[in-house]
Order: sequence, then structure tokens, then C-alpha cells
Amino acid sequence: MKKTVIIDTDPGIDDAIAIFLALTSDKLDVKLITTTAGNQTIEKVTSNALKLVNLTGIKGIEIAKGATKPLIKELYTAEEFHGESGIGGVILPEGEQQASERTAVEAMKDLIVHSNENVSIVAIGPLTNVANLITAYPNITHKIEQISIMGGAYEGGNTTPVAEFNMYVDPEAAQIVFKSGIPIALFGLDVTYKAVLFNEDIEQIRSIGNRISDAAAEMLEFYAKGRTNGLPMHDACAVAYLIKPELFTFIPCNVQVETKGEFTYGQTIIDKKRLTDRPINANVAFEVDREELSNMIYASLKSF
Repeated sequence: MKKTVIIDTDPGIDDAIAIFLALTSDKLDVKLITTTAGNQTIEKVTSNALKLVNLTGIKGIEIAKGATKPLIKELYTAEEFHGESGIGGVILPEGEQQASERTAVEAMKDLIVHSNENVSIVAIGPLTNVANLITAYPNITHKIEQISIMGGAYEGGNTTPVAEFNMYVDPEAAQIVFKSGIPIALFGLDVTYKAVLFNEDIEQIRSIGNRISDAAAEMLEFYAKGRTNGLPMHDACAVAYLIKPELFTFIPCNVQVETKGEFTYGQTIIDKKRLTDRPINANVAFEVDREELSNMIYASLKSF
């Protein structure tokens, strides 16, 4: 039976690859895509989500606009890596589908309440929408099978010396999610920096020659500028886990998010060595089968 899935996202180039991977999987039934400000503003990431789904030709997936900013702080974006549009210099065609009239949180709540099966959430942007859902509707969290999160790091950040981007954008939201009691699989920089595509992988994708692979290759080439150690597929990890969990090696840990530190704001404190008595609240990925993940992405893009 397919897993019923919500993708909460801020597309984003690696978000686009994750969305394509999810939509082509015969193990996932993506019912809803919700957007949150992060890599770019809410208007831009929602437009990107609509265009990406339109490009695939897949119909019937609701796309609902979510948080315009973090719970407390001002929005911090990643234009440097994802470009002014959020998806590099790629121009995608407009489709007929419009964003849902429902907010992201209302759409998530309704899907979870009315689903016959428990729902998995793939959270590959800042966790603002998920935190708002948990806060507004704590009585439905038992119907959330798990949350597969891209974010955080055990050792070192990519936005500050200690904070990863998604966690830094809204650490208050992230802390709410980690305290929720919902099962969590966490894919931080410790594993996503190992989940890389190399230039030859991007060339293979371009050689596929369909409209999806052409767009993906162009986005990836933009994303790869200035990188010499491969191109991390951060967000694809959170999707690939739901498709093929054996790709990853996990350590159960307690995870907290720093919301008060002067120099450590947004840091994930991952108790890998079990130095505290805080209870385990996440399975944290540390290793990945890079080659198999690359093969999955290639097969996904080729299948269009």
C-alpha cells in the first residue's frame, strides 16, 4: 500500500528534485504540497511549486500556500544559492492550476483528519507550517505517521558556524516539532553532504532528454556553481527515506534546537553520544548509499 504523503516545501532547487522523486514513486501517494517561506518568499516558492507540478503533467495534487515568515523573526532567504526566482535561471511554463483557497495548515489538517491511513509529512523547508499545525490541532497528531525532516547538523552549520539553514530560519518552530512526540526521521548536513551528485551525474541527467530532466539539469548546474565536492541533494534524502529506508544508517538521538543563544541560535543539539538523560525523539541519519540515491534520482527523472 502506498504511503499517504504531504510535502511541506520551499522550492528551491533541491526541493524540486525531491518533489520529482516523490511524484514518480510507486510507494508514495502525494496528496498535498504545502509551501513555506524559506529559500525564497512565499509568493515565489508557491509559484515554483505550481510550475514544477505543472511541468510533470500530474493532476489532482492540491498546492496550498503557508507561512509568509517565521513564527518570531524576520525571514532569511537563500537567494545566493537558489537565485532570485528560487529555481536558478530556469524559466518554467505557467499552468492553469492555482494555489488552494485553503491555507496550508487547514489543508494539512483536513487531509489528516479525513485520511483512512496515517499520513507522513516530508518537511524540506523551515518548519513553520508544521509547528503551526501541531499548535493549532494537537488532537490530530496521533494520525501523523512520521515527519521526515531535512534540517540541522550534529557538527557544523551552513548558515552560521553551527546552524543549518532550515533550522536557522525558524528555530522556534523546529523546537515545537521536536517536542511534539511525533516520530521523526532527521536528515541533517552530516548525511546530506554525503548525498551528492557529481558532474558526471548531472551530465547523465541531461542526457535523458525529456522536459523534466532538461529543467532539472539546468537547475542543478546553477546550484553547482562554485562547488567542488559534489552537489548535496539535501531535500531528496527526506523523500528517498520514505521510498527506500535502507539507504540510510540512523542513530536514535535526542534533538533540541537552540532558540536563545547569542552565537548558537538555530543550532541543533543532537545527543549522539547519549551524554544527557533527555529522551530519544528522533532517528538521525548519518550515512547514505550515495550511488543508489543518485540512481533513484536518475530513474525518477527518466520516467517522465
